[in-house]
Amino acid sequence: MSADTPTEIIKDKNGNVLKRAEILPYLDFIKGDAHTHQICGDVRIVPQAWSPQLENKRDVLIYLPPSYATSEKKYPVLYMQDGQNLFDDATAFAGHDWHVDETMERMSADGYEAIVVGIYHSGEARLNEYNPFPGKWHSLGNEYVKFLCDSLKPFIDRNFRTHTEPNATAILGSSMGGLISLYAFFHRPDIFGLCGAMSPSLFVGRGAILNDVRAAEFHIGKIYLDNGTREPSARKMYELLREKGYRVRTDLKYVAERGGHHTESAWARRFPGAVRFLLKDWKEKNLPSRKKK
Repeated sequence: MSADTPTEIIKDKNGNVLKRAEILPYLDFIKGDAHTHQICGDVRIVPQAWSPQLENKRDVLIYLPPSYATSEKKYPVLYMQDGQNLFDDATAFAGHDWHVDETMERMSADGYEAIVVGIYHSGEARLNEYNPFPGKWHSLGNEYVKFLCDSLKPFIDRNFRTHTEPNATAILGSSMGGLISLYAFFHRPDIFGLCGAMSPSLFVGRGAILNDVRAAEFHIGKIYLDNGTREPSARKMYELLREKGYRVRTDLKYVAERGGHHTESAWARRFPGAVRFLLKDWKEKNLPSRKKK
């Protein structure tokens, strides 16, 4: 990828050229508005990326690990929902972001290096796009997952040095973002081999995700699941995943944070634990090898 501003032609579902997608330094792009923005490390932005599946646009942020600029390595990728809440207090809900950039910079010293793709939600359509089950809210979840798998991931893989295989591709989210992450993991095992579902909204469609996961085929992968004790529990999903054959501490980790609420700050606290579990195998590959005596 060029260090300048690479572009790529974006087309709609009928093949019509819409625009050239640019990848720009985040702080350069966003400077000049009325807010103070703080970013740690190398974060890029694809402004108003087009989704042919949903026929709408959203910003996409890309965090690059510290060694990216000085190596030729490939990296695992974390695809994370609610991208505006991940890196920058100025864009985050209630002014509290997840500190994903600071966390990944700090954890890189221990070998946890990955590219993070933060996908902005689309505002009023967020509940629909993160909902794969028809019911109280209109369901656009299938289209959203197709956007991630068939448009966004190929774009990221073409423009960055990524490990493209499922065991190097994670999908993470919280609340409704956790729901769609679980759904994507089981419906697109060809893409996602790692899943982080933080405080997932299991109630949607009267618990439809439980029946959906129960009926899905088992596929090899790792799942991190959590909730706080002051919000609805995800234990039913944890027990179901154990029944399906996911092995505790090997393929499956469940955390119930004592006193944890349904907030961005709670997910920020638990994010490092999710990274450690999901990227454990990649940590060992990233650590420098010791010389034999």
